[in-house]
Amino acid sequence: MTEEKITTGYLILESGEIFEGKLVGNSKGVCGEVVFNTSMTGYQEIMTDPSYAGQLVVFSYPLIGNYGMNDCYEESVVPHVKGIVTGELCIDPSHFKSNETILTMLKKYEIPCLTNVDTRELVKTIRKKGAIKGVISDEKHFFANDHDNNNLIDHVVTNKVLTYQNDGPHIILMDFGFKKSILSFLLRSKCKVTIVPYHYPLEKINALKPDGIIVSNGPGDPMAVGNQLKKIKTLTQNYPTLGICLGHQLIALAYGAKTRKLPFGHRGGNHPVKELATGKVFITSQNHGYDVIDSTIDELQFFVSFKHVNDGTVEGMKHRKLPIITVQFHPEAHPGPTDTEYIFEQFYQLINQQIGVMQYALQ
Repeated sequence: MTEEKITTGYLILESGEIFEGKLVGNSKGVCGEVVFNTSMTGYQEIMTDPSYAGQLVVFSYPLIGNYGMNDCYEESVVPHVKGIVTGELCIDPSHFKSNETILTMLKKYEIPCLTNVDTRELVKTIRKKGAIKGVISDEKHFFANDHDNNNLIDHVVTNKVLTYQNDGPHIILMDFGFKKSILSFLLRSKCKVTIVPYHYPLEKINALKPDGIIVSNGPGDPMAVGNQLKKIKTLTQNYPTLGICLGHQLIALAYGAKTRKLPFGHRGGNHPVKELATGKVFITSQNHGYDVIDSTIDELQFFVSFKHVNDGTVEGMKHRKLPIITVQFHPEAHPGPTDTEYIFEQFYQLINQQIGVMQYALQ
């Protein structure tokens, strides 16, 4: 990067630590929760994933921007991160699909990037301090301007009902901040998909006559939309349902479980989870700061299907009688491995059993 494009900047943590680097993009200063992601690729998917709304994302992989930006890897129409921190930032990418640089994207959406930072030391600090707020600025002082962060979901969801016609089962995708990769996977599987905002009334969802429901991922504390739990429970009692990430947490809450904020969350494409029924371990893509407390799950209704190998947290549930599957990880991946795509196949099988038609297989 040339000198006219950069200035000295700082990441100031609320606990007092200051990390100096080179500031590009917006230099006005932004505040958010500081989190780190361990993925080796997928920076564009991470920056555009609605679940990162309100957050300053530290990339632990040192070089970011080397393959540029392109329309194939966007998880939403616009980026949702408040800022990013990198060890190195490449503004001269080399990839045949690249149609703009990461610097162009940062400037277009006024997203600050602090680069030339010792991200190894920063990640160690986050792990030690836990969930912590920070500021990216060209001045060395901490301030808080993130008063909207308790209502992050409303900043990322659609207010429109969108339908994608197809020959397969009709899936309602409840939008709490869904990733485009979930929609793309469903469409590749020949599903008809209707996207509805999370607050869409129950009677209108019923009127759409779905064959199944997906409760999507999304940002922030699941209790921020606690007023939706009654509706979610009713839907799961009437339709085969798959909950992904935040959706997993919301279904658990709807049935009386509790959630808690993790010390520094799970964010990356290399998280091992164990399927308890088989003993198999799968590498998964994850992005969440909350988890479901194991001891609060009603064992008469649900059993835990997956646990995280590293810390033992709950990574999935299945209902003992109803056609409900939940996973804390992202079976659609992007970024990350596709080891657990079969979760969608299990969901389709539940739908087939419910409606008694021919099997819809993954394409």
